[in-house]
Parts: sequence; C-alpha cells; structure tokens
Amino acid sequence: MKLSKLAKELKPSATLVITAKAKEMKAAGIDVIGFGAGEPDFDTPENIKTYAKRFIDNGFTKYTAAGGIIELKESIINRIKEDYNLTYNTKEIFIGSGAKHVLYNLFQALINKNDEVLIPAPYWVSYPEQVRIAGGVPIILKTNQENNFKINKKMLENSLTEKTKILVLNYPSNPTGSTYDRNELNEIASFVEKNNLIVISDEIYDKILYDGHKHICFPELNENIKDRTILVNGVSKTYSMTGWRIGYAAGNSDVLSAMSNLSGQSTSNPTSISQKAAIEAFSGSQDEVPKMVKEFQSRRNYICDELNKTYGIKCMVPNGAFYVFPDISSFFGKKFKDKIISNSTDFTNFLLDEAKVAVVPGVEFGSDNNIRISYATSMVDIKEGIQRIQDIINHYWG
Repeated sequence: MKLSKLAKELKPSATLVITAKAKEMKAAGIDVIGFGAGEPDFDTPENIKTYAKRFIDNGFTKYTAAGGIIELKESIINRIKEDYNLTYNTKEIFIGSGAKHVLYNLFQALINKNDEVLIPAPYWVSYPEQVRIAGGVPIILKTNQENNFKINKKMLENSLTEKTKILVLNYPSNPTGSTYDRNELNEIASFVEKNNLIVISDEIYDKILYDGHKHICFPELNENIKDRTILVNGVSKTYSMTGWRIGYAAGNSDVLSAMSNLSGQSTSNPTSISQKAAIEAFSGSQDEVPKMVKEFQSRRNYICDELNKTYGIKCMVPNGAFYVFPDISSFFGKKFKDKIISNSTDFTNFLLDEAKVAVVPGVEFGSDNNIRISYATSMVDIKEGIQRIQDIINHYWG
C-alpha cells in the first residue's frame, strides 16, 4: 500500500527506539545498561494503586466524557491552587491520555497551516514533529551549555516574524534538566505580552527539582500571562505513573473545548481507571514524591561527578528532571577500529556496540554535540554503566 506523505516523513521517537533496541539486546542475552528511558524506575505509590483497584472492583470500567471526569478535574484544580495559588474552573481543564496526547491535541487545536512555533533547543523530541503534523513550522532557538541551555529575550526577538504564533516552554527541561528563575521568566513573559503570543508551558517535571530550587509556574507570573498560557502537566513523572497515561491542560476554555472535540473523534476518553488513580495521585498523600526526588539527586550528584572526571566529556549539573546532557563533541574526528566518530549518533552507536551502554543521541533533541543519559535507573546500573563508558573511552583515547 502507498503511504501518505506525512507517514513517510514522520520520524519515530528516538527515546522509544533506543529503549526498544536495548531491550531487544537484553532479550537476546546481551548485558546492556540502558540509560534511554524517560520514566522513573520507582513503582507507582501504593495508595494510588489501592485506590484504582477499588474502582475496578466497583465496575468503573465504562466510557467517560472525552475530556475527563469532573472529579479528576476538581482534584487537578485543587492541586494547582495549593501548589501555585492559581485558580481554574472545570471548563478550563482538559484530561488526555498522557501529556504527549494533550500536547498533540493542543497543537491541532491552535495551529493553522504555516503558523510558526518557537521551540527552544535542546527540545523534547516530539515538539517539532507534532507541530509539523499540525501543519505548523517549528522555529528552533538554539541554546548551549555555556548559557545553561536557556533562551533569553534577544534570542526570541531574533526569531520573531509576522507568522509567529506560539512559544513552547519546557522546564525543568527534558533533555537538559535546566530550569528558569522568576526574573528569567518575567523577561520571557514581557516578550510574550508585547508580541501577543500564546505560550504552551510543559511543566511535567515541576516537582523534580534539586538544591532548593523552587518551581515558578509560568501562568502564575501575572493574570495576562495566565490568560495566554496553556499549562501542561500530568502524573507520569511526579507519581511514577507513565503507563497509566494521564495528562492535563489548564487554560482557555475555548481551546480546551476544541481539544475535547478532537479526543471525541479520535481516542475518546482517557482510561477510566487511570482517571480514578490520578485523583488519588493529586489529592492523596504526597509523601513519596520528596523521597523519589532525594534519590534522584543522589544519582545526579554521582553521575555528574563521574562524567566530569571522564576524558573528553563536559557535563552541566542539572537543576531538575532526571537527565544529564553531556557534551561529547571532543570525540568528533576520533577513530576506533575502522570507524570515525562524526556526530552524536556515531558516539551513541560506539557506546552501544563497544560498551553495551544505551544512551540517546543529542541530535534527536536538536543538539548534535551532546548525548542524553537518563538516571531514572538504579544506582547499581548507573555505577556499572558509567564505569563501562569510562573504560571504553580510556581503552581507545584516555
């Protein structure tokens, strides 16, 4: 059969591809350390699982409203109010099948053909692809390690055209772990207001911050910014519920109504039981969250210390999320066996083939000088994986 042009041009998710390849190698009996996963390695907290089981037994297994049940919307409203002192109503909340699905519907609801969307790089791999699917044009704002992978007003001004409609923010960032303070966000907000832009603020890692950093929610900056921002979040990272597939958007009711209509014609509702579980996640005990963050910080400290001791690698210490994004460009042009490393994909293949360590090439995130390493895995695997990286680099070049 002949595929559509879109299907031919659409790239697979690099993070899912590398994770699948590592799992295939493990299934074949190869001892691979996987640093590709974008999900916490902790189990979903027991109170959430117990709550969900109750509703399985009670038969809450039918269709719900396409945009989510009222009880879950109310629990999200209460959580946002408690965390950020922001007020929303139920018409301003949309529930989707994971934050990725929420973002997909959001781009579909907002973008007309050739609308331009500003996306800071490094970026989460799906942003540009979802913009293209919607008929928009992703405009990439290149950042670097020297400025902690952050955008500023000058970069925004240099990228602005008459077609610019949306700015995508993601902080703490996947893949860099960088975040913004209030002054930096106010500068961005001033640009947004001046140029009448819409902001999609993906804050899925808002609870995973280190060293006393406090998350500033973008719509809390002022009422005008709140009116032009769609906040995206979910249960996947904070509550280790990636497979439950519940995300949400908070913002303009007209936009969210359109998103609900899209779901009604595509996925229908998010899974009923997952919605009930998410109520407990947002409304129940939050005690497991800081425990998880404390463990992530210990892993971050170890992995950054070791990588910065490693020949040829420069690694920024991230403020949040559970990734490091080290610069490996010093290896470009170096030879091993009969091969030459020319880019991040070559270096990724080198680590997988020679050290049996799976990472994700930075080119997939818009930064070919880097690789992404997830530390959402056990300290045992982190120590073994980093040792393998150090050993193979020392073997060839150290």
